[in-house]
Amino acid sequence: MHKNHKKDNLKKNNIDYVDIYSGREIKKRTLDWKKIFFTILFVLTGFFGGALIYAYNILTSFNYKELDETQNQKEIADTENDSSLINDNMVLNVLLLGTDSQSAGDGGRTDTILLLSLDARNGKLKITSLMRDTWVKIPGYSSDRLNAAYTHGGAKITADTIEYNFGIKIDRYAIVDFDHFEHIVDSIGGIDMELNRFEVNYINKNCADKKSLLKGSGLMHLNGKQALMHARNRDSIGSDYDRTERQRKVIMAIFEKGKTLNIAQVTQLASTIFPMVTTNFKVSEITRMASKALTYLNFPVLQFRIPTDENVRDETIDSKMVLVINDMKKARNDLQEFIYK
Repeated sequence: MHKNHKKDNLKKNNIDYVDIYSGREIKKRTLDWKKIFFTILFVLTGFFGGALIYAYNILTSFNYKELDETQNQKEIADTENDSSLINDNMVLNVLLLGTDSQSAGDGGRTDTILLLSLDARNGKLKITSLMRDTWVKIPGYSSDRLNAAYTHGGAKITADTIEYNFGIKIDRYAIVDFDHFEHIVDSIGGIDMELNRFEVNYINKNCADKKSLLKGSGLMHLNGKQALMHARNRDSIGSDYDRTERQRKVIMAIFEKGKTLNIAQVTQLASTIFPMVTTNFKVSEITRMASKALTYLNFPVLQFRIPTDENVRDETIDSKMVLVINDMKKARNDLQEFIYK
Protein backbone atom coordinates (compact mmCIF):
# COMPACT_ATOMS: atom_id res chain seq x y z
CA MET A 1 0.00 0.00 0.00
CA HIS A 2 2.73 2.43 1.00
CA LYS A 3 4.73 1.62 -2.14
CA ASN A 4 1.76 2.20 -4.48
CA HIS A 5 0.94 5.46 -2.70
CA LYS A 6 4.49 6.66 -3.31
CA LYS A 7 4.19 5.88 -7.02
CA ASP A 8 0.94 7.81 -7.20
CA ASN A 9 2.64 10.85 -5.66
CA LEU A 10 5.46 10.63 -8.22
CA LYS A 11 2.98 10.59 -11.10
CA LYS A 12 0.95 13.42 -9.59
CA ASN A 13 4.06 15.61 -9.34
CA ASN A 14 5.22 14.62 -12.86
CA ILE A 15 8.23 12.82 -11.34
CA ASP A 16 9.59 9.87 -13.24
CA TYR A 17 11.84 8.37 -10.50
CA VAL A 18 14.06 9.15 -7.51
CA ASP A 19 17.82 8.80 -7.90
CA ILE A 20 18.72 6.26 -5.16
CA TYR A 21 22.27 7.60 -4.90
CA SER A 22 21.54 11.29 -4.56
CA GLY A 23 17.92 11.18 -3.52
CA ARG A 24 17.05 13.76 -6.18
CA GLU A 25 13.63 13.58 -7.79
CA ILE A 26 13.98 13.33 -11.63
CA LYS A 27 11.08 14.88 -13.52
CA LYS A 28 9.83 13.64 -16.86
CA ARG A 29 10.94 15.49 -19.98
CA THR A 30 7.62 15.64 -21.74
CA LEU A 31 7.19 17.36 -25.13
CA ASP A 32 4.91 20.37 -25.25
CA TRP A 33 3.07 19.43 -28.44
CA LYS A 34 0.92 22.53 -28.36
CA LYS A 35 3.96 24.77 -28.38
CA ILE A 36 5.57 22.74 -31.16
CA PHE A 37 2.39 22.86 -33.24
CA PHE A 38 2.11 26.66 -33.04
CA THR A 39 5.82 27.09 -33.75
CA ILE A 40 5.52 25.01 -36.92
CA LEU A 41 2.32 26.82 -37.87
CA PHE A 42 4.05 30.17 -37.39
CA VAL A 43 6.99 29.15 -39.58
CA LEU A 44 4.75 27.77 -42.33
CA THR A 45 2.51 30.82 -42.23
CA GLY A 46 5.52 33.06 -42.57
CA PHE A 47 6.91 30.98 -45.45
CA PHE A 48 3.70 30.65 -47.42
CA GLY A 49 2.65 34.17 -46.54
CA GLY A 50 5.92 35.46 -47.98
CA ALA A 51 5.43 33.29 -51.06
CA LEU A 52 1.91 34.63 -51.53
CA ILE A 53 3.09 38.21 -51.19
CA TYR A 54 5.85 37.53 -53.73
CA ALA A 55 3.36 35.94 -56.14
CA TYR A 56 0.92 38.83 -55.68
CA ASN A 57 3.67 41.35 -56.38
CA ILE A 58 4.50 39.53 -59.61
CA LEU A 59 0.87 39.35 -60.71
CA THR A 60 0.32 43.05 -60.07
CA SER A 61 3.59 44.18 -61.66
CA PHE A 62 2.22 44.46 -65.19
CA ASN A 63 0.90 47.80 -66.43
CA TYR A 64 -2.87 47.48 -66.16
CA LYS A 65 -4.83 49.79 -68.44
CA GLU A 66 -8.50 49.29 -69.17
CA LEU A 67 -9.74 50.21 -72.61
CA ASP A 68 -11.64 53.48 -72.35
CA GLU A 69 -15.16 52.54 -73.39
CA THR A 70 -16.13 56.23 -73.67
CA GLN A 71 -13.25 57.03 -76.00
CA ASN A 72 -14.35 57.68 -79.57
CA GLN A 73 -17.95 56.85 -78.58
CA LYS A 74 -19.41 59.67 -80.68
CA GLU A 75 -17.40 58.82 -83.75
CA ILE A 76 -18.11 55.07 -83.87
CA ALA A 77 -21.87 55.27 -83.91
CA ASP A 78 -21.78 53.26 -87.14
CA THR A 79 -19.75 50.45 -85.56
CA GLU A 80 -21.49 47.11 -85.27
CA ASN A 81 -22.48 46.53 -81.66
CA ASP A 82 -21.28 43.63 -79.53
CA SER A 83 -24.40 41.57 -80.17
CA SER A 84 -23.47 41.34 -83.87
CA LEU A 85 -19.92 40.19 -83.14
CA ILE A 86 -19.07 36.50 -83.20
CA ASN A 87 -18.24 35.44 -79.66
CA ASP A 88 -17.71 32.19 -77.75
CA ASN A 89 -17.13 32.04 -73.99
CA MET A 90 -14.81 29.06 -74.58
CA VAL A 91 -12.59 31.06 -76.95
CA LEU A 92 -10.44 33.91 -75.67
CA ASN A 93 -9.23 36.39 -78.29
CA VAL A 94 -6.19 38.39 -77.20
CA LEU A 95 -4.90 41.20 -79.40
CA LEU A 96 -1.08 41.24 -79.28
CA LEU A 97 0.56 44.48 -80.40
CA GLY A 98 4.25 45.02 -80.95
CA THR A 99 5.00 48.74 -80.89
CA ASP A 100 7.92 51.03 -81.54
CA SER A 101 7.81 53.38 -78.55
CA GLN A 102 10.49 55.58 -80.07
CA SER A 103 8.59 56.32 -83.26
CA ALA A 104 6.67 59.47 -84.03
CA GLY A 105 2.91 59.66 -83.63
CA ASP A 106 0.39 59.78 -80.81
CA GLY A 107 0.91 56.22 -79.67
CA GLY A 108 3.87 55.03 -81.66
CA ARG A 109 3.66 52.53 -84.47
CA THR A 110 2.44 48.93 -84.53
CA ASP A 111 4.68 46.80 -86.72
CA THR A 112 3.20 43.63 -85.27
CA ILE A 113 -0.54 42.94 -85.04
CA LEU A 114 -1.35 39.40 -83.94
CA LEU A 115 -4.49 37.78 -82.65
CA LEU A 116 -3.93 34.92 -80.19
CA SER A 117 -7.04 32.78 -79.82
CA LEU A 118 -7.13 30.36 -76.91
CA ASP A 119 -9.69 27.78 -77.99
CA ALA A 120 -10.51 25.81 -74.84
CA ARG A 121 -13.46 24.17 -76.58
CA ASN A 122 -11.27 22.36 -79.10
CA GLY A 123 -7.98 22.42 -77.17
CA LYS A 124 -6.01 24.59 -79.62
CA LEU A 125 -3.98 27.79 -79.74
CA LYS A 126 -4.51 29.82 -82.90
CA ILE A 127 -2.30 32.67 -84.09
CA THR A 128 -3.56 35.06 -86.76
CA SER A 129 -1.37 37.72 -88.37
CA LEU A 130 -3.25 40.84 -89.41
CA MET A 131 -1.06 42.56 -91.97
CA ARG A 132 -0.37 46.14 -90.99
CA ASP A 133 -0.79 47.54 -94.53
CA THR A 134 -4.31 46.12 -94.93
CA TRP A 135 -6.70 48.84 -96.10
CA VAL A 136 -9.59 48.98 -93.62
CA LYS A 137 -12.29 51.27 -92.32
CA ILE A 138 -11.21 52.84 -89.02
CA PRO A 139 -14.41 53.60 -87.09
CA GLY A 140 -14.79 57.34 -86.57
CA TYR A 141 -12.02 58.08 -89.06
CA SER A 142 -11.41 57.63 -92.76
CA SER A 143 -10.15 54.40 -94.28
CA ASP A 144 -6.45 53.79 -93.81
CA ARG A 145 -3.86 51.12 -93.20
CA LEU A 146 -4.66 48.89 -90.23
CA ASN A 147 -1.62 50.02 -88.25
CA ALA A 148 -2.81 53.65 -88.49
CA ALA A 149 -5.58 52.77 -86.01
CA TYR A 150 -3.01 52.70 -83.20
CA THR A 151 -1.89 56.26 -83.87
CA HIS A 152 -5.54 57.40 -83.60
CA GLY A 153 -6.26 55.80 -80.25
CA GLY A 154 -3.92 52.99 -79.24
CA ALA A 155 -5.23 49.53 -78.42
CA LYS A 156 -8.83 50.73 -78.09
CA ILE A 157 -9.18 51.99 -81.68
CA THR A 158 -7.13 49.07 -83.02
CA ALA A 159 -9.53 46.61 -81.33
CA ASP A 160 -12.55 48.59 -82.56
CA THR A 161 -11.18 48.50 -86.10
CA ILE A 162 -10.66 44.74 -86.10
CA GLU A 163 -14.11 44.15 -84.60
CA TYR A 164 -15.77 46.47 -87.11
CA ASN A 165 -14.10 45.02 -90.19
CA PHE A 166 -13.99 41.32 -89.29
CA GLY A 167 -16.92 40.82 -86.92
CA ILE A 168 -15.09 39.04 -84.09
CA LYS A 169 -14.98 40.04 -80.43
CA ILE A 170 -11.63 41.13 -79.03
CA ASP A 171 -11.63 40.06 -75.38
CA ARG A 172 -8.28 41.32 -74.12
CA TYR A 173 -5.15 43.03 -75.40
CA ALA A 174 -1.44 43.09 -74.54
CA ILE A 175 1.20 45.55 -75.74
CA VAL A 176 4.97 45.02 -75.71
CA ASP A 177 7.38 47.51 -77.24
CA PHE A 178 10.30 46.16 -79.23
CA ASP A 179 12.95 47.07 -76.66
CA HIS A 180 11.15 44.93 -74.09
CA PHE A 181 10.70 42.10 -76.59
CA GLU A 182 14.47 41.63 -76.64
CA HIS A 183 14.54 41.25 -72.85
CA ILE A 184 11.69 38.73 -72.92
CA VAL A 185 13.54 36.45 -75.35
CA ASP A 186 16.78 36.82 -73.40
CA SER A 187 14.96 36.01 -70.13
CA ILE A 188 14.04 32.55 -71.46
CA GLY A 189 17.57 31.92 -72.67
CA GLY A 190 16.91 32.64 -76.35
CA ILE A 191 14.98 30.62 -78.94
CA ASP A 192 15.82 28.09 -81.65
CA MET A 193 14.68 28.72 -85.23
CA GLU A 194 15.29 27.36 -88.72
CA LEU A 195 16.82 30.12 -90.88
CA ASN A 196 17.92 30.33 -94.48
CA ARG A 197 21.16 32.09 -95.41
CA PHE A 198 19.35 35.31 -96.47
CA GLU A 199 17.70 35.54 -93.05
CA VAL A 200 21.03 34.85 -91.34
CA ASN A 201 22.72 37.60 -93.38
CA TYR A 202 19.95 40.09 -92.49
CA ILE A 203 20.31 39.38 -88.77
CA ASN A 204 24.11 39.68 -88.89
CA LYS A 205 23.89 42.95 -90.83
CA ASN A 206 21.51 44.54 -88.31
CA CYS A 207 23.00 43.31 -85.04
CA ALA A 208 25.77 45.46 -83.64
CA ASP A 209 27.33 42.66 -81.59
CA LYS A 210 29.78 41.11 -84.02
CA LYS A 211 30.84 38.55 -81.42
CA SER A 212 27.60 36.62 -81.84
CA LEU A 213 27.41 36.45 -85.64
CA LEU A 214 25.47 33.50 -87.02
CA LYS A 215 27.07 31.22 -89.58
CA GLY A 216 25.59 29.21 -92.42
CA SER A 217 21.92 28.25 -92.33
CA GLY A 218 19.63 25.76 -90.61
CA LEU A 219 18.71 25.55 -86.93
CA MET A 220 20.04 28.62 -85.13
CA HIS A 221 19.94 29.77 -81.52
CA LEU A 222 18.86 33.43 -81.38
CA ASN A 223 19.26 35.91 -78.56
CA GLY A 224 16.77 38.72 -77.98
CA LYS A 225 18.32 41.19 -80.42
CA GLN A 226 18.61 38.57 -83.15
CA ALA A 227 15.03 37.34 -82.64
CA LEU A 228 13.74 40.92 -82.87
CA MET A 229 15.67 41.58 -86.09
CA HIS A 230 14.29 38.35 -87.54
CA ALA A 231 10.72 39.29 -86.60
CA ARG A 232 11.08 42.74 -88.20
CA ASN A 233 12.77 41.48 -91.37
CA ARG A 234 10.83 42.42 -94.52
CA ASP A 235 13.91 42.42 -96.73
CA SER A 236 12.81 39.54 -98.93
CA ILE A 237 10.72 38.92 -102.06
CA GLY A 238 7.63 38.30 -99.95
CA SER A 239 8.19 41.55 -98.01
CA ASP A 240 5.49 41.93 -95.33
CA TYR A 241 3.96 38.54 -96.16
CA ASP A 242 7.22 36.88 -95.18
CA ARG A 243 7.61 39.10 -92.14
CA THR A 244 4.21 38.17 -90.70
CA GLU A 245 5.12 34.49 -91.14
CA ARG A 246 8.40 35.10 -89.32
CA GLN A 247 6.55 36.82 -86.49
CA ARG A 248 4.22 33.88 -86.04
CA LYS A 249 7.16 31.47 -86.02
CA VAL A 250 8.95 33.56 -83.40
CA ILE A 251 5.86 33.44 -81.17
CA MET A 252 5.65 29.67 -81.66
CA ALA A 253 9.34 29.31 -80.77
CA ILE A 254 8.68 31.23 -77.55
CA PHE A 255 5.79 28.86 -76.77
CA GLU A 256 8.01 25.84 -77.40
CA LYS A 257 10.70 27.23 -75.10
CA GLY A 258 8.06 27.87 -72.44
CA LYS A 259 7.24 24.16 -72.36
CA THR A 260 10.77 23.35 -71.18
CA LEU A 261 10.79 25.72 -68.20
CA ASN A 262 10.33 24.53 -64.61
CA ILE A 263 8.25 26.31 -61.97
CA ALA A 264 11.16 28.40 -60.67
CA GLN A 265 12.04 29.51 -64.20
CA VAL A 266 8.41 30.33 -65.00
CA THR A 267 8.18 32.44 -61.84
CA GLN A 268 11.39 34.26 -62.72
CA LEU A 269 10.13 34.76 -66.28
CA ALA A 270 6.85 36.21 -65.06
CA SER A 271 8.65 38.64 -62.75
CA THR A 272 10.72 39.77 -65.76
CA ILE A 273 7.97 39.97 -68.37
CA PHE A 274 4.98 41.40 -66.51
CA PRO A 275 6.45 44.89 -65.88
CA MET A 276 7.13 45.14 -69.63
CA VAL A 277 3.52 44.46 -70.64
CA THR A 278 0.56 46.83 -70.82
CA THR A 279 -2.73 44.92 -70.73
CA ASN A 280 -6.31 44.89 -69.53
CA PHE A 281 -6.06 41.37 -68.12
CA LYS A 282 -7.19 41.42 -64.49
CA VAL A 283 -5.12 39.74 -61.76
CA SER A 284 -7.86 37.18 -61.13
CA GLU A 285 -7.91 36.25 -64.82
CA ILE A 286 -4.14 35.84 -65.00
CA THR A 287 -4.23 33.71 -61.85
CA ARG A 288 -6.81 31.37 -63.39
CA MET A 289 -4.87 31.13 -66.64
CA ALA A 290 -1.58 30.57 -64.83
CA SER A 291 -3.09 27.59 -63.01
CA LYS A 292 -3.76 25.99 -66.42
CA ALA A 293 -0.62 27.24 -68.18
CA LEU A 294 0.91 23.78 -68.61
CA THR A 295 -2.29 22.57 -70.27
CA TYR A 296 -2.47 25.55 -72.61
CA LEU A 297 1.21 25.31 -73.57
CA ASN A 298 0.62 21.75 -74.76
CA PHE A 299 -2.24 22.72 -77.08
CA PRO A 300 -1.33 22.35 -80.78
CA VAL A 301 -0.67 25.72 -82.43
CA LEU A 302 -2.36 26.67 -85.71
CA GLN A 303 -1.48 29.66 -87.91
CA PHE A 304 -3.47 31.94 -90.19
CA ARG A 305 -3.10 35.28 -91.94
CA ILE A 306 -5.44 38.08 -93.04
CA PRO A 307 -5.62 38.87 -95.89
CA THR A 308 -5.17 35.49 -97.56
CA ASP A 309 -3.19 35.14 -100.79
CA GLU A 310 -6.20 34.65 -103.06
CA ASN A 311 -8.23 37.53 -101.61
CA VAL A 312 -5.93 40.56 -101.83
CA ARG A 313 -4.47 43.00 -104.33
CA ASP A 314 -1.76 45.66 -104.14
CA GLU A 315 -2.86 49.24 -104.68
CA THR A 316 -1.58 52.76 -104.19
CA ILE A 317 -4.05 54.94 -102.29
CA ASP A 318 -3.21 58.47 -101.11
CA SER A 319 0.37 57.81 -102.20
CA LYS A 320 0.51 54.76 -99.92
CA MET A 321 1.26 51.19 -100.95
CA VAL A 322 -1.59 49.22 -99.38
CA LEU A 323 -3.21 45.78 -99.39
CA VAL A 324 -6.85 45.87 -100.48
CA ILE A 325 -9.07 42.91 -99.63
CA ASN A 326 -11.07 41.85 -102.70
CA ASP A 327 -14.00 40.32 -100.85
CA MET A 328 -14.42 41.59 -97.29
CA LYS A 329 -17.32 39.23 -96.58
CA LYS A 330 -15.12 36.27 -97.49
CA ALA A 331 -12.29 37.60 -95.31
CA ARG A 332 -14.67 37.91 -92.35
CA ASN A 333 -15.95 34.37 -92.88
CA ASP A 334 -12.44 32.97 -93.29
CA LEU A 335 -11.25 34.51 -90.02
CA GLN A 336 -14.37 33.50 -88.10
CA GLU A 337 -14.10 29.96 -89.44
CA PHE A 338 -10.44 29.68 -88.38
CA ILE A 339 -11.02 31.01 -84.86
CA TYR A 340 -14.31 29.38 -83.91
CA LYS A 341 -14.59 26.15 -85.92
